[in-house]
Amino acid sequence: MDKEGFTLSPTRTQILQQRLANFLTLARIGFIPVLTGLMYLEASWASYAALGVFLLAALTDWLDGYVARIWSSYSDFGRFLDPIADKLLVATVLMVLVAQQRLTGWSVVAAIIIMCREILVSGLREYLAGLRIGVPVSRLAKWKTALQFVALAILIFAHSVPKSELWSALGTIGLGIAAALTLVTGYDYLRAGLRHMDWENAGSPPNQAQATHALPHHPDRPL
Repeated sequence: MDKEGFTLSPTRTQILQQRLANFLTLARIGFIPVLTGLMYLEASWASYAALGVFLLAALTDWLDGYVARIWSSYSDFGRFLDPIADKLLVATVLMVLVAQQRLTGWSVVAAIIIMCREILVSGLREYLAGLRIGVPVSRLAKWKTALQFVALAILIFAHSVPKSELWSALGTIGLGIAAALTLVTGYDYLRAGLRHMDWENAGSPPNQAQATHALPHHPDRPL
């Protein structure tokens, strides 16, 4: 919008920039069936190929955010789909690892905690979207996501390499730590969401300062 209050149409370059970020997000979703098929193959090379696909998908997660930030090319479609793509990727890998019994015992509990948190935050985002309130990413949530991706990458190829038990143990420990961080960040977002519900029920919506303080803040992109 310009200084006189008129809405400016996006330029061709801006449209292409938005499409690039959205393409990277869609590519991450497209990698999911390929990754799933590779994880079920018995060939020794399949684990390395699955790891490569997973790392490529994780790279698109970083790239689409980077592209959106440096060009300020945010779109409603990207805001909607980016967090969903992340959750689909993580949930798929966790379910395959459990189905193949590469996650057992307490590590299954860690996987359940991570998936339940993702569902909780998705529901919270949908509710707050109706109030026109965004859910930004906290720094701790970013660390959780990074550790979660590293742990899953290790678990994808751990059973096909020498000293596989050691690698599996490292991946499982990393996943457990990520689950613990998931509880902390999930509680932060839930508490902030309940605070907005209280304001809404009281009929006194928060001012900008209250809304900013209520949610764990990080400006990069919505969770």
